[in-house]
Amino acid sequence: MAKLDVIDRSGHSAAQVDLPEGLFSPAGNDHLIYEAVVNYRANQRQGTAATKTRAFVSGGGRKPWRQKGTGRARAGSTRSPLWKKGGTVFGPQPRDYSYELPKKAKRSALRAALAKKHASQELIVASELEVKEPKTKEAVALLKAFKLDSVLLVDLHDNANLFLAVRNLPRVKAVDVSGLNIYDVLAHKALVFSRRAFEAVLERLK
Repeated sequence: MAKLDVIDRSGHSAAQVDLPEGLFSPAGNDHLIYEAVVNYRANQRQGTAATKTRAFVSGGGRKPWRQKGTGRARAGSTRSPLWKKGGTVFGPQPRDYSYELPKKAKRSALRAALAKKHASQELIVASELEVKEPKTKEAVALLKAFKLDSVLLVDLHDNANLFLAVRNLPRVKAVDVSGLNIYDVLAHKALVFSRRAFEAVLERLK
């Protein structure tokens, strides 16, 4: 069974964790990763874009001129889409863009993304990710200890100081292990788990 080093803040190996057989195999399904990212982004869309049809443009309630005898074309409203300041035809309307991927597909895509991070040596398991206070300087000191810039930090929700400390740092994000998703994994160069979070992810991906 393959093993992965658990790194302390000095950069040395403090322990090792077992990697389940085949979990981080180098052969990844790139198309499945693509489908999972498209699904994630679609589910994040608000779908609130809207234009006004002729029914919603104010005015136009009176027929601009009589039907016959003027020599002009027939017109029933000044808010016709053919007129300036008229309604919009076939414009966007509020809609729900979200859709579901099978749970097995999502899990397999996340597993493949983690395998790619592991293969490129961008996946790190830290012994802990605790910070003393919810301050940016504490988060900066933590990142300097691991020599990281663009990074996704993953820990459990009870480490509240960490989530607060990284909020003002560009290219850095901290998420609870239950909220780990493929988009965040791929959007950051490095991926750092606390040991307890990594063990929780291994259980989730079995």
